[in-house]
Amino acid sequence: MTAYTERERKYDVRDDGPVAPVPGLTFAGGATPADPSTDELQAVYFDTSDLRLIRAGVTLRRRAGGADAGWHLKLPGVDADTRVELRLPLDDPGGGASAPPAEFADLLAGQTRGAPLEPVAHIVTDRTTWRVLGDRGRPVAELTDDRVEATDLRRKTTVRWREVEFELAGDGDTALLKSADAQLRRHGMRRSSAPSKLARALEHEPDADRPADDTAGGQVVAYLRRQVATLTAMDLAARRAEPDAVHQLRVASRRLRSTLRVYLRLFDRRRTEPVRAELRWLGRRLGPARDLEVMEETLTGQVAELPAELVVGPVAARLTRHFAPARAKAATAVEQTLRSRRYLRLLDALNELIADPPLTDRAARSAADELPRHVRRAYRTTKRRVCRIDDADDHEEALHDARKAAKRLRYAAELARPAVGKPANRLRKRAKKVASVLGEHQDSAVIMPVVRQLGARAGQARENGFTFGLLYDRHQVGAADAERRFGPAWDRVTAKKTRRWLN
Repeated sequence: MTAYTERERKYDVRDDGPVAPVPGLTFAGGATPADPSTDELQAVYFDTSDLRLIRAGVTLRRRAGGADAGWHLKLPGVDADTRVELRLPLDDPGGGASAPPAEFADLLAGQTRGAPLEPVAHIVTDRTTWRVLGDRGRPVAELTDDRVEATDLRRKTTVRWREVEFELAGDGDTALLKSADAQLRRHGMRRSSAPSKLARALEHEPDADRPADDTAGGQVVAYLRRQVATLTAMDLAARRAEPDAVHQLRVASRRLRSTLRVYLRLFDRRRTEPVRAELRWLGRRLGPARDLEVMEETLTGQVAELPAELVVGPVAARLTRHFAPARAKAATAVEQTLRSRRYLRLLDALNELIADPPLTDRAARSAADELPRHVRRAYRTTKRRVCRIDDADDHEEALHDARKAAKRLRYAAELARPAVGKPANRLRKRAKKVASVLGEHQDSAVIMPVVRQLGARAGQARENGFTFGLLYDRHQVGAADAERRFGPAWDRVTAKKTRRWLN
């Protein structure tokens, strides 16, 4: 499997109108189009019957013709201009549509959730391509003029259109993309409203383009929909073992669970409570992998920062011997979780929840009036947790409980921000600071026993444990400093200016 990063922009062209005078165009850095070539591209696109892939911003096709014939899986990138394309060779270059490769089907399990992949569209593209050459004649982009004929295989309808694409290649950069955009617009072209040829062929409107109404229920469901989309995207990233994917998957899960708890009175709890319980299970399954990742990165980085004379003995090697098998075990647990029927049933339940939300009568109230009431309850819960800290039998656990409550308060204010505005954003920022400070404390509290254990093992192996003592002291001081900063951070949350809108 080969991965490519694709950065391009599409432009609509009247079928009977002229395209830009390509030979006369000059882009940033003096880049110019070279002699054109032509191809006919035949592509069959696959999706589930209810279009789960395209709803997630994913396209899967089998393309014949051109230099990149093969199976292509396109995934969302970091912005609207960027996509990641995975490629596999054709199983039968001379044949027609066939079943998608097992490697792609496995990656897409979180999107398909057991639904079969089937052909949904057939697209024929007559393409003229100009290589755009930069300094010393090196390719920096491609400019293509496409005449497209697309058939929706479900409805048996065919549409035709013409479009221009400008795609970066080689050393092409953002300046070149912006330069091409200015040139093409100057010649009467406009950015395509469809994110892909398939979306245009199927007349699919992205869910993100559907505005939420101004009711409390409408705002909460829109927020849930965004988090389900993030969770689905991070599922795919986690299956590809991308950095930070498990963390982001866990954060999306936490946001969903927090929302269903804080705004529980807007929903029929008979449907939401089972989902919330399963989200808690998912968080616990993903937790060890993320915790180990944080600990290893923190300790490895801190050892690297120490002067050489303070790193006594094979410290880095001992860290590797400790974390490598634990990470492998945690990674296996994540993989098993993502492949489990229980997890796929959870994804089904989340999608059913946002497709047909079980809203109560309260959900029909104005978001600006109703949402602050729920944020106020989250604030009071957090305040109670904070007040318990000093008298708690388990001080560390009390701080951790306050941190979790502060996170829920942050997410609750984040959701209310579109309806309430700056006051909600102010509370969000200040609650985030509290959660961050307590997170620093929690990280050190978790790391200290591990460092103590590593130091003891070093001593048993007749190694010098001096460096582990330094690391332990550093985290002990860090935990105390974080707890000291917690008080002032919490005072900013309780300030009248911050909470006035909750009354």
